Amino acid sequence: MRHGKKINHLGRTASHRKAMLANMATSLIKHKRITTTLAKAKALRQYVEPLITKSKNDTTHSRRTVFSYLQDKEAVTILFREISEKVATRPGGYTRIIKLENRLGDNAEMAFIELVDYNEVYKKEGVATERKTTRRRGGKKKSAGEAAVAASDAVEEVKAETQEEPATEEAVTEQGAADVEETASETAETPKEEDKKED
Repeated sequence: MRHGKKINHLGRTASHRKAMLANMATSLIKHKRITTTLAKAKALRQYVEPLITKSKNDTTHSRRTVFSYLQDKEAVTILFREISEKVATRPGGYTRIIKLENRLGDNAEMAFIELVDYNEVYKKEGVATERKTTRRRGGKKKSAGEAAVAASDAVEEVKAETQEEPATEEAVTEQGAADVEETASETAETPKEEDKKED
């Protein structure tokens, strides 16, 4: 019985499985998306995501560790130069598996696996970069920069309110009386002008 054995051997020896996953990981890194069977895609996800996490720390030791898995210099270079910059703010979940129709020959479940940050279909245009969040308990804490910006905005609002003094009732009534006098003088002048034109 296979109680507690979660690894999928994929019907291969250990050396064959290791070589196959290394080749698939190299192809995924170079082409950003590959099509394979669903079982292989799930196995590849467990194989490649720790390597992408390791690429965030660009040291000689990290490069040598990743090279021991991939055995491809070009793939290691792409991973540490391009992909690590794209996934810098993402806390895991670098790949996406999407199921396809079953294969015609043997009816195997097919899927494609892709790097999440390289798919333009799911990205919304004009979306600002999201702030990195953690899964720890407790309220969200503002960074020092955000707190300073919020404080300066509050100070500016207070200054604007103090500069704009609300008009008193007396000022409003005086303005209203002046408007009434102007309209009365205009109406009084118009008949005189008409009389002059008739003469």
